[in-house]
Amino acid sequence: MTERTDEDEPFAGLTAALLAEEASRADRERDASMLTVREDEELPGVGDQPMSFGEGIAAGGVGVIACLGTLDAVDALQIAIPSLLGPEIQESLNVSDTGLAVMGIGGLIASTLFAVPMGRWADRTNRMRLVGFATVFWSIAMFARGFQATALGFFLVGIIVGLGTSNTFPVQGAVLADAYPIEARGRIYAVKNVLGRGGERIAPLLVGALMLVVDDNWRWAYWVFAWPTVALGIWALFVPDPPRGQFEQKAVLGEVMEEDEDRPKVSMAAVWHRLMAIRTLKLAWFAFSIIVFSIIGQGFLVNLFLEDRWGLSPFERAMIGFVPGMLAFAAAPWAATRYDKLYQESPAKALAWVGALFFPIAVAIPIQYFMPHPVLFAAVGIVPSVLSVVIFGMISPLLVGVVPYRLRAQATALSMIVIFLGGGVLGPIAAGLLSDATSERTAILIVTIPFKILGGALLIWGARHIRHDLSLVVDEIEKDATEIERRRANPDDLPALSMRSIDFAYGPVQVLFGIDLEVARGETLALLGTNGAGKSTILRVISGLAVPGRGIVDLDGRDITLTSPQTRVDLGIQQLPGGRAVFDPLTIHENLLTAGWTMRGDREELDRRIAETLELFPDLATRLDQRAGDLSGGQQQMLALAMVLLHRPEILLIDELTLGLAPTAVGDLLAVIERLQASGQTMIIVEQSLNVAMAIADRAVFIEKGHVRFDGPTRELSERDDIARAVFLGGRDTRDDHTAEDESQ
Repeated sequence: MTERTDEDEPFAGLTAALLAEEASRADRERDASMLTVREDEELPGVGDQPMSFGEGIAAGGVGVIACLGTLDAVDALQIAIPSLLGPEIQESLNVSDTGLAVMGIGGLIASTLFAVPMGRWADRTNRMRLVGFATVFWSIAMFARGFQATALGFFLVGIIVGLGTSNTFPVQGAVLADAYPIEARGRIYAVKNVLGRGGERIAPLLVGALMLVVDDNWRWAYWVFAWPTVALGIWALFVPDPPRGQFEQKAVLGEVMEEDEDRPKVSMAAVWHRLMAIRTLKLAWFAFSIIVFSIIGQGFLVNLFLEDRWGLSPFERAMIGFVPGMLAFAAAPWAATRYDKLYQESPAKALAWVGALFFPIAVAIPIQYFMPHPVLFAAVGIVPSVLSVVIFGMISPLLVGVVPYRLRAQATALSMIVIFLGGGVLGPIAAGLLSDATSERTAILIVTIPFKILGGALLIWGARHIRHDLSLVVDEIEKDATEIERRRANPDDLPALSMRSIDFAYGPVQVLFGIDLEVARGETLALLGTNGAGKSTILRVISGLAVPGRGIVDLDGRDITLTSPQTRVDLGIQQLPGGRAVFDPLTIHENLLTAGWTMRGDREELDRRIAETLELFPDLATRLDQRAGDLSGGQQQMLALAMVLLHRPEILLIDELTLGLAPTAVGDLLAVIERLQASGQTMIIVEQSLNVAMAIADRAVFIEKGHVRFDGPTRELSERDDIARAVFLGGRDTRDDHTAEDESQ
């Protein structure tokens, strides 16, 4: 090892100072471009004057909560009928216990799985009409179930019922959030929750009373109780659908923005990516998967425990759950009032309070299961029953706030899927295996105590992220308002494409920081920068191959941030990727036919476009039968460009136009670019060569480490020696951005 001398010290100190200054500069720039986390009082619904329940109802109207709450209560009937009348249905259809169980789960599975497409519909259509049509649909199916003479028919009609009832959580929850003010949202959700759970208690009594009249003929239950559901569905059709996100918009902007009817459809993949950026939501999903695992596991075993321990009859076991359940409903209004008050102080406090309620449940459960008498068992059970109703009633209004208001129904639907698959399926299996190996009580204690503590701790931990996630919602509303105002002020002078405050990360490595750029109609924009600067990632964000964690992408003034790559192709965005973009074994003509696959239904139109495109590339037109793999690098790049131009793009994205090509080939390509410019083609071109950029581009944007360092006319580039040095020195490595960014992961 070489010994350090005194002469090295000044250089070491200078190096350390330079490195420290560079790190400090990078931190300042990163912080300046990242999301500003708002203080509590700047968040929607926080710090406002307390609102009474009556004022909250008056703000949104009685119709929405009355209709949806009654629907939630009546929905319990289609669950209570097969549950209470299982023996009569089993005897009538001549099925085994297993067959009866399978017949009953079809609707549950369908309702859960169909929640995702139902949520997608809800986020782009009139939700109350969707609720109405879905309710009428499943009530008719419920009526038809009474005519089924076979187990298969009963099962299949049950699936149809489940399709209709899949609107209950994703659609109705989103409507409630938009219909009533944030300051009263907890109490509104509590009312709906109480009505729904009350229906679960009353429905068996109504079904049982009907059986006394019709002499235990189970079919009459479906025939009679389908009609009030039809009436409620028709009622829902006439209830106005509240404006999406109206109260968040009023809190941030002081007004409600106009609905953009022309907004392109979002993709499911982009929705998932956007939701994954919500830290509070991710932790809540994980926490409630664990909690549902414990709840379903406990529910599977509790009746077995009560029967084995004290020999209780079904009625006695039902009464043990009935009394605590009714007391839980009585506690719901108090809990909702407490939640709304805490939320107005701080959303983090509200979420932490909900998480903390799991700890007394974890303490009460072991005490309950060691009680020497069933009455004492029921008395101690009041604590977990009451707190469980409070928790599940309050978590929904809290989580809808951190989700973008346009995605609320889809977020709720995905939450159901994640939590159901994460905890609902494994809970009974794990509980059964533990019970077989030990005892019912031991299994219950294992699946409840540690998992409830862990779930509560995760919610408390998630509270530290809620200000960030709510700030992201505020940020998006403000940017939406800016874009709408821009469209109003200059409807004839909108950029062809714009990016606003775009952040993007590959996993934990952020590569774009607050990118702002725009390109005018007919303009050629050059993206310059060193390897790994983020140029190719910008093109991926524009084309929809990468979903930003923050920011907005607009096409002609319309938000396309969460649309799919296929939708963007339909809207006119086409990208020529960097590297080899042709199929080597195919001929030139076969490559062009493959590129025109979307036009395969109109061969004449495809042939016409191929002929038009080849006019730009006469060298290719004379060798259509030659294999693409036998072409030179420049000819392959021309073929790749021809394959893109077949689609007549509105916005043409080109990644590394001239990289690695001979000067002659570069000249031929530049001639094509000039012809495209003359025709008014809008282009964004990633380029390593400063000379090429200055030759073809109207304007240049220089990217360094994910930041925009320069944005202006290309003629000014010659005056910026720092940019020229960065491009030339950074351009010695011929690897493209894809390689550099992949290594950054």
